[in-house]
Amino acid sequence: EKTDEMHPISTTELVSMLERNGISAERKSVYDDIEILKKFGMDIENRREQPSGYYIASRDFEFPELKLLVDAVQCARFITRKKSEELIRKLEKLASREEARQLHRQVFVLNRIKTKNENIYYSVDQIHTAIAQNAKIRFQYYEWTVSKEIHLRRDGMFYEISPWALTWDDENYYMVGYDPQGKMIKHYRV
Repeated sequence: EKTDEMHPISTTELVSMLERNGISAERKSVYDDIEILKKFGMDIENRREQPSGYYIASRDFEFPELKLLVDAVQCARFITRKKSEELIRKLEKLASREEARQLHRQVFVLNRIKTKNENIYYSVDQIHTAIAQNAKIRFQYYEWTVSKEIHLRRDGMFYEISPWALTWDDENYYMVGYDPQGKMIKHYRV
């Protein structure tokens, strides 16, 4: 988490860091340990030019990929501001500390209002689970009135649908599924 190509750590610094954590080490053992880590698949490079030292050369996500993910999370209208901040903190853990600082960016999207509904995050997950398990779901469906009040459709009766897929259109999730009562395929905004 402390290294990247522009922020390598020297062997001397590694020995000092280990000592601060109660581990005694010599330069030779650090070299051996790095070789073992490389054999186990860690992409560790030794930068010879200044700044010199060892660094993690590749991670599960490349830095530009993390930037795109952070931008997508910030722009997604259906993710609350609080959940966006939580997700971005988790994404930051996939980068070095210096790169994580750069992920504190703000993408400004005009006329964007983030939802205040925390449940959408979990609703999408439940629909995905139902699709994977080939299970029906039961829910109430509502609409907003002209006076900005929630009005349950069908007098609050529950819908029972076999979900097939989630689609993304115009920044909204839609569930596509089979309605056995109507004997047809329908879609619902999540």
